[in-house]
Amino acid sequence: MEDLIRSFLVDHDWVQDAPKVSFLAAGEYNQNFLVQSGDTRLVFRINRGSQLGLADQIGYEFKVLQYIEPSGVTPRPLRVHPDPRPFGGGVMLMQHLPGEALVYERDLARAANIFARIHALPPCPDLLIQEDPIAAIASESLALINRYPDHALTKQRGKLLDYHQHIVRLGEDNRALFAADRLCVVNTEVNSGNFLISPGSAYLVDWEKAVISSRHQDLGHFLSPTTTLWKTETILTQEQKDKFLKAYHRHLTDPPALEELMRLGRIMEQVIILRGLSWCFMAHHEYTHAAKPLTDALTRRKIELYMRDLDRIIASAP
Repeated sequence: MEDLIRSFLVDHDWVQDAPKVSFLAAGEYNQNFLVQSGDTRLVFRINRGSQLGLADQIGYEFKVLQYIEPSGVTPRPLRVHPDPRPFGGGVMLMQHLPGEALVYERDLARAANIFARIHALPPCPDLLIQEDPIAAIASESLALINRYPDHALTKQRGKLLDYHQHIVRLGEDNRALFAADRLCVVNTEVNSGNFLISPGSAYLVDWEKAVISSRHQDLGHFLSPTTTLWKTETILTQEQKDKFLKAYHRHLTDPPALEELMRLGRIMEQVIILRGLSWCFMAHHEYTHAAKPLTDALTRRKIELYMRDLDRIIASAP
């Protein structure tokens, strides 16, 4: 693969010198390679699927990155090639950023600043819009729960369906509150591994699933136990959650009432727990039946943990 990437970069004039290419990281839907061309370090990203159901997933992510670049806390996109040939999926070249994964006990204030800078941008009409985030996430979650009718975890399916009904009612009861909040671009997948933190900088990467929606998608997702436990062993205390939301509130130029921010954040946490558990339920079947082109041992262990601890995770909802 590295030789193919190297040839592609040179043949398409994406780099000036013969680059060094090495594997960097892979997720469920993308592979990333480090490209070193002289003193320049870049990321070559190969798309392997779309959680949004898009034909041109890599082109969509490239557009998102172009739009949010003025925030100064995201990677700068450089080139895009939507044609799946020759890599089996579209590809993108973007800026490589320094840093390590976010540490919740240390970096809450820096994450709050990142979110505030991104959410301050005006909504982009070219991106997908979720005006009713709870209804959209509930619908997505139900589709994940029902994707495989022959799923072996029948007990977990029943509990997820019950929790789904709770979230649907929650959305109906609070639709007007979310409708009153301004729309902005949200990442929707803000686990600690998608942050790059260093002493002099802090960034949020991996924008494949971004949409225009309520800011509370990001805030609730960031605080949810299904997110914090994904890459760490951390469950945030209420004191830590309040500290984060207060820091976010301070960074906003036109903030809503702090009490409203906290209330909607607690509601969205419950919604995100449904989405996280529903995805793990779906993925459990795919991992068990070797149906995924990209798999990861750590992801498999977390999926199994979430299915075993499903009752405890649901009970932890605020």
